[in-house]
Amino acid sequence: MKETPAFKSTLSSTEAVVVSAVCFGLFSLWSVQAVMAGFPAARYSNDGVLQMIALELVLAGAALLFLRVRGFDVASLLPRPTWWDTLLGALTYLAAWMLETVCTSAYQAMVPPSPTPDVIEFSFNGLTVATLIGFSVVNGLFEEVFLLGVLVRGLRGLGLGLAISLPLLLRLLYHTYQGPVGALGVVAFGLAVTLVYVRTGRLWPSVYAHILADVIPMAVWGVSD
Repeated sequence: MKETPAFKSTLSSTEAVVVSAVCFGLFSLWSVQAVMAGFPAARYSNDGVLQMIALELVLAGAALLFLRVRGFDVASLLPRPTWWDTLLGALTYLAAWMLETVCTSAYQAMVPPSPTPDVIEFSFNGLTVATLIGFSVVNGLFEEVFLLGVLVRGLRGLGLGLAISLPLLLRLLYHTYQGPVGALGVVAFGLAVTLVYVRTGRLWPSVYAHILADVIPMAVWGVSD
């Protein structure tokens, strides 16, 4: 009888670099360019957000294909929602929001104002409800599946501290375009969802927290019917 091939859940350093480059390399480049340009406002149209969804799906497909060829347990990356994990995700979002508030308030109290914005201005012109929900779901899955389900889990063999800190630094890198306060908030949020994932081993709470973190602010910035 033919044996079923065993899949792995660890990554070599080379595999981790490839996944990071495929999934987040382009976004990191754009983020660095925004920093060099003085943190310009981020203005998105409905078509622009749809293009972002398509880009993340293409990058996810390429990364998953690479992981599958390398023998990674790709099937385990599919989050399995439950009512309890959804509740935990909502609580994680609230905890992350409070941590963000504390960190950003402390930064603003200690660091004197500068000519460049502490956090950039976002605007979404004519964003529909369908696009808002679609982007929030795709983006939440894209970031947390690859940052947590692949990189944090895959790098555990190198030590828990490294497995947490390296994906967190990557998350910071491709969010630096948001300005110092915005990036600090992203790190606080990333730390919260990472700790929940490390503690539970389940992806859905962190994914759902990320979906809420996208839906709520984007709805505030403006959504059309």
